Order: sequence, then structure tokens, then C-alpha cells
Amino acid sequence: MVERGDAIPSVAIKLVDADGISDTTADAVLSTGTVVFFSVPGAFTPTCHVNHLPGFLANAQKLAAAGVNRIVCASVNDHFVMKAWAENTQALGHIDFVADGNGDLATALGLDQDKSGANMGKRFQRAALVIRDGLVQSVFVEDGPGVSASGAPAVLMALESTHV
Repeated sequence: MVERGDAIPSVAIKLVDADGISDTTADAVLSTGTVVFFSVPGAFTPTCHVNHLPGFLANAQKLAAAGVNRIVCASVNDHFVMKAWAENTQALGHIDFVADGNGDLATALGLDQDKSGANMGKRFQRAALVIRDGLVQSVFVEDGPGVSASGAPAVLMALESTHV
């Protein structure tokens, strides 16, 4: 699993942002400035849609005030789904989205999980990272259902208290 001090891997992804959809790599997206990167098991899934993403959207200005240059959400979904989710939640323009369609980034970060039992295949674990200039500063991974350790309030508290 990704740890403090690790570099962001160069893995092909699709970026969904205010400019549209583009082919790029994870390191190109996550390696400039201070980035809060959070991963969810699936776009539009209940906890991700109602609890995880909205917390980051609601706290975007506070995160910026704490020194965050970019907020990025990733899921093992295709870019069409990620774009629809970004638009549906009105997060586009505030949060950028990474479509990790094959789960290659999830695996490279060691944040993949097998959800085959729920008929969902490979997915990201629910997690958040604080990344500074391409190096992981903090890792927040949920150890159970729901959003607590990897939610925006926990990440913001860590940023404000430790200046990670």
C-alpha cells in the first residue's frame, strides 16, 4: 500500500476536468503543488455519492485556504461515468476526476480491492492522500464501511494541525 514519501506512479488514466476528457498519466495530474486525492469504490454508489464526494465539494474553499492547489477524485469507472457524475454533482470545475477504468492506478497505489462478491469487480478502496509535488505526505484509508478517516473533515483537520 502507498506510504508517506512514495512517488506517484506514471500510470495511464483519463482525466475529467472543466476542459473535458483527456488521456494523461497519474503523475502528470498529481505531481504539481499540494493535491488532495481521494478514491471511492464507485461513482453514483450510495456512500460515495451522498457522503464522500459532497464533503470535498463543500470543503473545497477551506482546503484551498489550507494550501491545497487541486482536489482530485478517482474511481475504477470509465470516463463517461465519471463525467456524468461530475456534472450531476456540480463538482466539475471544483474537483477533477480520474477515470481508472481498468484499476491500474488503484493497483499501482496498493489501494485496490476485490468487490467481486458484490458483483463489482476490482475497485479502489475508500481512501485519501495528501500529495506535495508528487510525493505522498499523508495516507488516510478507511478500515470499515462509511466515511470518516478519508473524508474531507479528517483531511482538512490533518492539514490544519500538522501542515502536512
